[in-house]
Amino acid sequence: MATVKELKATARPSVGKGAARAERRAGRVPGVIYGNNQPPLPIAVDDRELRQRILAGRFLTTVCDIDLEGKKHRVIPRDFHLDPVRDFPIHVDFLRLGEGATIRVSVPLHVVKSEASPGVKRGGTVNIVTHAIELECSVDNIPQFIEADVGALEISHSLHLSDVKMPTGVKSLAREDITLVTIVPPSGYAEELKAAAASAAAAGGAAAPAAGAAAPAAAPAAAAAPAAGAKAPAAGAKAPAGGGDKKK
Repeated sequence: MATVKELKATARPSVGKGAARAERRAGRVPGVIYGNNQPPLPIAVDDRELRQRILAGRFLTTVCDIDLEGKKHRVIPRDFHLDPVRDFPIHVDFLRLGEGATIRVSVPLHVVKSEASPGVKRGGTVNIVTHAIELECSVDNIPQFIEADVGALEISHSLHLSDVKMPTGVKSLAREDITLVTIVPPSGYAEELKAAAASAAAAGGAAAPAAGAAAPAAAPAAAAAPAAGAKAPAAGAKAPAGGGDKKK
């Protein structure tokens, strides 16, 4: 169940730039409630309270009950504008929510178990590629954030949206193959891998001649074969000599 915050507001009797400036001078921020097949409703909210809500975070994903002169309107903030110089809110828009309504929201990504990641233990750094995910869900089931578990990631490995389990009743509107988080290798990691590969290749090259060196050592034994065969003619040479004696 989504957390519902209460926010008090007053009706704006008139609209336009002049009326909006008058509201700001009085310490209020002009806004509007729209949607749900009803006419827009101009309102004004307290400047200080609105700033606190925005600075607290998750403002655009928090359902609110706006108390307007005793009548409550279930809304969700859809947009707000800040002064480009002084950075304070100058306008805010609220979307009116009907019962059982389904909306699209952008929810932040929270990385968990980074300290257990093998890549982080080896000096890698967690790099968040996607900071927020577009979701579609009911107004009563808006998650505050989506968890990305990187506890099993090695260096240069990534976590994709397809690896994350969505809460019940929540649908992701992004591609399943988008990268959420990756473990970046530490400085000099590529050079270390090249050096290790070169050392392994050198060690393997040195072992090959050592193993082959045994073959030439066996060559003298093979050379003894003709010497053994040389006795055959010597033994055969006696046969003619013996045959001559018989003729005599």
